[in-house]
Amino acid sequence: MTKMDTTNSSSAAGVPSPQTLPPLPYSENALEPIITAKTMSFHYGKHHKAYVDNLNKLIAATDYANLSLEKIITSTAGQAEQMAIFNNAAQSWNHTFYWKSLTPNGGGEPPAALKLKIEASFGSVDTCKKELASTAVSQFGSGWAWLVLDGSLLKVVKTGNANIPITMGLKPLLAIDVWEHAYYLDYQNRRADYVNAVLDRLINWEFALQNIGK
Repeated sequence: MTKMDTTNSSSAAGVPSPQTLPPLPYSENALEPIITAKTMSFHYGKHHKAYVDNLNKLIAATDYANLSLEKIITSTAGQAEQMAIFNNAAQSWNHTFYWKSLTPNGGGEPPAALKLKIEASFGSVDTCKKELASTAVSQFGSGWAWLVLDGSLLKVVKTGNANIPITMGLKPLLAIDVWEHAYYLDYQNRRADYVNAVLDRLINWEFALQNIGK
């Protein structure tokens, strides 16, 4: 399971701290012109923050308040009565992971160790990127495209809405957000242009390699 920086912690008095909005790993304008500061301001400052705030309201004074973010996700997955908690917890995790999946001056050639693994699973880096692009573009409605580790092989999967690979026994390596709020201010209905630009110029191959080793 991939570790994130959003695990819950306890104060010195033993009272659980609420889930927090992690800082972006770069400035809001660092991904321009592919993703503009305006989009980042709304996406991170409004949408991501709302998931964290809503989650804290939902878990206050419940047993979930003492759990890490990942534990909240795995404890509520598939439970209809806890869907609101799951959705906000998973979206909080997904967004933090997505920000780390992007980096200024990203794209290009993956590190050698990752490239070998990609070639073993897909045949070539280009094939891997094409599968990520087609999966992201073909996701009906809101959701995510993921590069994941399944045993010893890399795979590309998609999830709808807030769903997340860790509940399927898969280790996420990279994520592409295809909810409309991720790209609509910059690309309107041209999801494919957004996805291809992310893969060509922002995708963080180093982050994927780090996740394989976790």
